[in-house]
Amino acid sequence: MSETAKRFVIGQLEKAGFILNGPHAWDPQVNNDALWARLLRDGTLGLGESYMAGWWDAPALDQFLFKLITAKVQDAFPRDLAVMWSVARGRLLNMQRRRITEVGEKHYDIGNELYAAMLDTRMIYSCGYWKDADDLDAAQVAKLDLICRKIGLQPGMRILDIGSGWGGFLQFAAERYGVSGVGVTVSKEQAALANERARGLPVETLLLDYQALDGQFDRIISIGMFEHVGYKNYRAYFEKAASLLRPDGLMLLHTIGGHSSTTHGDPWSEKYIFPNGMLPSIAQIGKAIEGLFVMEDWHNFGADYDRTLMAWHARFEAAWPGLKGEKYDERFYRMWRYYLNVFAALFRARNISLWQVVLSPAGVPGGYSSVR
Repeated sequence: MSETAKRFVIGQLEKAGFILNGPHAWDPQVNNDALWARLLRDGTLGLGESYMAGWWDAPALDQFLFKLITAKVQDAFPRDLAVMWSVARGRLLNMQRRRITEVGEKHYDIGNELYAAMLDTRMIYSCGYWKDADDLDAAQVAKLDLICRKIGLQPGMRILDIGSGWGGFLQFAAERYGVSGVGVTVSKEQAALANERARGLPVETLLLDYQALDGQFDRIISIGMFEHVGYKNYRAYFEKAASLLRPDGLMLLHTIGGHSSTTHGDPWSEKYIFPNGMLPSIAQIGKAIEGLFVMEDWHNFGADYDRTLMAWHARFEAAWPGLKGEKYDERFYRMWRYYLNVFAALFRARNISLWQVVLSPAGVPGGYSSVR
């Protein structure tokens, strides 16, 4: 079995232009011959876990993964058990509602020091807008301002941020546009730091499930949270948002999106990075907003996420000597750098996108003017 697996995997790699243990930065360097059977059995889960275990390396990990993705190497592999289990679980269960706080505990609560080292000054953990930006801080400020302009923020407005992270958007909007607001997160670490950073501003972050919210808001935004909602809950999410938004309000949804409708996530990412995460499609969002909202604007700048992720990766690598220790060991290091590089490669290959969607309850009178 091992020799058969080895011949098959190496054959697929050679078709994609790789040279095993070759001279190029993207060529895989194999350190353990157990790799071949593992890849054939476990697919993308096996690829990520074997990298975490040190079974293989690539000098330019992002380039290796990009070439692997664009050559569609995965399509030649048999469907593995990890994918089948992910599909079954997605169809039979509603993990996003059964384990509401799991993603907070396993991803966002792993240490503010990690995120402070990796992210920009405002700790914005979503795609930057690089149109006129030269560095990460500028790209994130440009993205925050883009959102404010898209939803027409005015002084005195009250806004809601669903999935508000470390409060960066709320703080920016209060400082620059004179608004007040409320954010919600399921991460204890995020809520605590967000409120500490927002002292003196008319904004607060609540440790709360978005479905428990009440009140009325002039504007609603949600940045990088919808990926945790789950396809069974898309309609309920927008119904809740519609109930919280004033009749003349606007909502902006900022989300990673997939190019086909799915009911599950990637096995490796689900297990190690984003528990119960999955990417919505245009069709799924469209069906979920039908009868609730008018779609005013749809903006795709997914290519910018490649640059954002590589900037995070560079900052993570630079900070690693000061981070490593008992809390963050070598296995975590390899897991985290694999995460950043594989997502960068997926966006570079345009396999996934980043959308900003502007919604209104009944259509903007006279029409909406798109902002770029």
